[in-house]
Formats: sequence, C-alpha cells, structure tokens
Amino acid sequence: MTSPPTDTPPSALRLRPAWSALQAHHEQLAPQHLRELFAQDPARAERFSLEAAGIFLDYSKNRITDETLRLLIQLANESGLRERINAMFGGERINVTEDRAVLHVALRAPRDQQIFVDGEDVVPQVHAVLDQMRDFAERVRSGAWTGHTGQRIDNVVNIGIGGSDLGPSMAYEALRHYADRKLTFRFVSNVDGTDFAEATRDLDPARTLFVIASKTFTTLETMANAHTARAWLLAGLGEDTGDTRAVGRHFVALSTNAEAVSAFGIDTANMFGFWDWVGGRYSMTSAIGLSTMLAIGPDEFRSMLDGFHEMDEHFRTAPFERNLPVLKALLSIWYNNFFGAQTMAVLPYEQYLHRLPAYLQQLTMESNGKQVGVDGRRVDVDTSPIYWGEPGTNGQHSFYQLIHQGTRLVPVDFIAFANSLNPLVTPLGDHQDLLIANVFAQAEALAFGQTAAQAEAEGSPAWLALHREFDGNRPTNVMMLERMTPAALGRLVALYEHDVFTQGVIWGIDSFDQWGVELGKVLAKRIVPELVAASDEALGHDTSTNALIRRYRALRSS
Repeated sequence: MTSPPTDTPPSALRLRPAWSALQAHHEQLAPQHLRELFAQDPARAERFSLEAAGIFLDYSKNRITDETLRLLIQLANESGLRERINAMFGGERINVTEDRAVLHVALRAPRDQQIFVDGEDVVPQVHAVLDQMRDFAERVRSGAWTGHTGQRIDNVVNIGIGGSDLGPSMAYEALRHYADRKLTFRFVSNVDGTDFAEATRDLDPARTLFVIASKTFTTLETMANAHTARAWLLAGLGEDTGDTRAVGRHFVALSTNAEAVSAFGIDTANMFGFWDWVGGRYSMTSAIGLSTMLAIGPDEFRSMLDGFHEMDEHFRTAPFERNLPVLKALLSIWYNNFFGAQTMAVLPYEQYLHRLPAYLQQLTMESNGKQVGVDGRRVDVDTSPIYWGEPGTNGQHSFYQLIHQGTRLVPVDFIAFANSLNPLVTPLGDHQDLLIANVFAQAEALAFGQTAAQAEAEGSPAWLALHREFDGNRPTNVMMLERMTPAALGRLVALYEHDVFTQGVIWGIDSFDQWGVELGKVLAKRIVPELVAASDEALGHDTSTNALIRRYRALRSS
C-alpha cells in the first residue's frame, strides 16, 4: 500500500508504541537467517511450539525472536484485543456498519451455556433449530421421509452461494469418510447453467431432495438455481408446474423469509432458520449445515460443533502468548505489514481437506479485504493478504517452485495428520509416512535452504549450482492433529475464524460486513434486461461495457 499523503494524520495503529517498536525491530531482524536463529537458540523448537485444543503448532520456523513475540503481543494489547474478544462473546454489536452482533460462537455452545443478545439468551433458540435439524436428518437417513411418489431419498442437492455453499461443500468433502454412502450429495452454487445441469444429470427426481440455502430467499444466483431445480423436479415427475404438492416433499429451505419460502411451495415446517448475527461465511454450524448433518448424522455433527466450541473457549480464555489463533494472527500481521508479504499459502496434507483453501479464501479475504476502518477513515496499512493453496503433495509439482525459489516471500501453513483414515502400504513405503515425510521436508527446505556450495558438494557442476541454490529463510507454520475427524475439522475452522478476527481488530476494520460484493450485484441486475433488449436500445454504461453488451447480443442472435 502506498503511503498516505503527508498532510493526512497517521492512523491510530501507526501511532501505537508497539507499531513503531516493531518497525525498528524488523530493521534489525530482517537480515538474519533462520539458520542463524536456530544456531543461536538450541531450545528454539521447544519454546516456539504450542499444543492446545487438539492442535499442535510448531511456529519455530518463523523469522521471529522472543522480542518479536513480546512486541506483537504488546500490539494486540494496545489494540484492545481482549476487550474486543469479550465484546464478541458478550453479544455486543461489533459489526458496526450493519449494527449487528457477531455470534457464530453461540451456534456451537452447549445447552447449559448462556449467551445474550439485547438481553435475550439465544442458546435455547440455537438448540431448538439443532433439534429440528436432527429430527429431519434422522427421518431422511432412515428412509422415513419419502418423496412425492413414496420412494426414499437417495440424493441431496445443496443450492446456495458464498458461505451457503463453500461451508457445506468443504465440510462434506472433509468428512466424506463419515458420510452415509447410501446418499449422494451434490452442491450447486454457480449461476452458470452447467453447474446445475451436471449436478443433476444422473439423478432421479423422485429420489432427490433439494436444500435451498438463502437467508432472505432472494439471492439472485441461488433463487435462479432453485427455480430451475423446481422446474426440473416437476418435469421429471410429470407434474403440472402449478402443483406444489411435489415441491413440498422434495425441497426444504434454510432461510428466515417464511413468506417467500411458502410462495415457492415449501412447507414452512421444513424451513430451518437462523439469525442476523450469523454471517454467511461463519454459518456452517448453523442451519446452513443441514446437508452436513444429513451426510454424517446428528451425532457426528455434534462432535464437529464440540470441536468448534473447544477452540472458541481456548481463544476466549487463553493468554495471548499461549493462544493459537492469536499467535497465528500476529505472525500474519508481522509478515503482511513489516515484510510486505502479499499472500499466504495454506497447504493441507490431507486429501479430505482439498476444499479447505477455497473455503478460507472467502473467510479471510471477504472478512478483511477492507480499505476503511471502523472509525470511518481509510486505513493506511495493508489489510488482508491473499490466501490460496492446494492439498499436498499435488502442489509440490506445481507452485512450490515459486515458494522455494521465487522472488516473493510466501508464508506457509502446513496442516497434517498423524494417522490416515485410509491406511495403505506399498513396496515403496507406508502412504502416510511418505506424506508426512514431505510435510517435514518441505518445511525444513523452506527454512534452511541449500547453498550453491552444498549443491556443488553433492555433485552439481559449478554452472548449475546457482540454479540449485535455495535461499531458505522462508517462514512456515506446521500444524499437526491426530486424525481427520469432525471434531478436528471444527477446531481447525474455528482456529482460522478467530485468526481472522484478531487480524481485523489490530487493523481496526470490521471483519463481519462485505460491502465490496454489492456493487457488482447492483450493476448485474441492471445489465440483465439490457442483454435481451432490442439491439438499438440506448445503453448508459461506459463505452467498453456498452460494446460488450452489443457484442453479446449479436453472438446470441447468430
């Protein structure tokens, strides 16, 4: 980010003593290599590691010292992080631009906990919806719920977008090992007709249930796909398009708009509600998780919620120097704002988590991709880095080249599990041993690298040695868990949720609104009728957009 004009006063963040101290500290530490830091501190790996809530974090391969951590924690304290944590868990309206509480933590609270919003305990409401979900899931999974023709449901299609798709689809893939294999699950989010067509191509309408996930039941993409699903179902069953009796047996709604749900043909008894203090990208533990519960069952879903709650409580109560989400967030601040790292790679060495990087892209960048602070002023520091990733070991044969030898600094989160859910052994070795060896090797190579002299000593000719030089000094976190379980997924996702929140507090931004997605939606609604209007109709856009609309009309009519 470019510096603000000289006549603009610096933000509160830049005026904090810890910020200035971190700038000076960075100048001293930046030239040092991780090789030196490890050589100077034999106990470094032990001191810079932490286990909590079922997750072991080794953060010793970061370009930090004890002084770095002390100053980062000082910055968190000066930013009022503890007060903001208490405010969130206390139901205060910390989503300031929408005047809403932010209480996804209430979605996984046990029955005996009390969490108040505007003087009302919301935990009983949460468990009423969970009980409703449990009853429905048990009926579908047992075959007691049947379709319009009396056949049991074999297929579930979740229709949503954003958090109403990314959460359920990621969770299904992550927990597929625990899913009822008699049920087929598909996820439709894109308004591109191909998404719906391919998702339903081989399904029997008589045995298919659609889960429509839209809080307002007005989201353009979701409702376009929902109406397409409705037409597909009625055509497949040979029913009149005006007959809603079949719709009521094959559609349920995750929504709060009872009038719109009823008008669509869905019995509001099969509407699962949630609240305005549940943000879309934080909603996978709300009614939005119905497809997840249908897949893995109510008991495993409860285990996932318990994993979330365990991390919630750790975040709420642990001192910052022993707090997993806080430490991860502070390390991200360190690289983003002092080293100028623009991206962050999340690399799960677990095939079941192959959709986690996509899920985290929304969680992180929609939350903290902001340029205006809660004080109404433009921020004068960089906010969210760009998050991206792929499962290991696939990425090693793709973009790891850039991480190791490219010109950009890319901090990395490695996520690994000690035990495989699908243990396999070959003459080349145990699959899990091979997988984890790659995790440790990549973290080691990124930290310590290889000099040209070492490459020559290993037999490389001098002219090639420089090409085989690895600078190292590239920071990584390694997170280890026992095995991929519903509880483990809950802990991991909650860890990143609170990591994002902590970063937002320090930057002084509202991590819970998303005004940046609105303008494109507004313009798209204006353009839709223009695409089908007469070709000579006046267009009021810029010359490029006008020309594109005319070209589209011409190609459609050819």
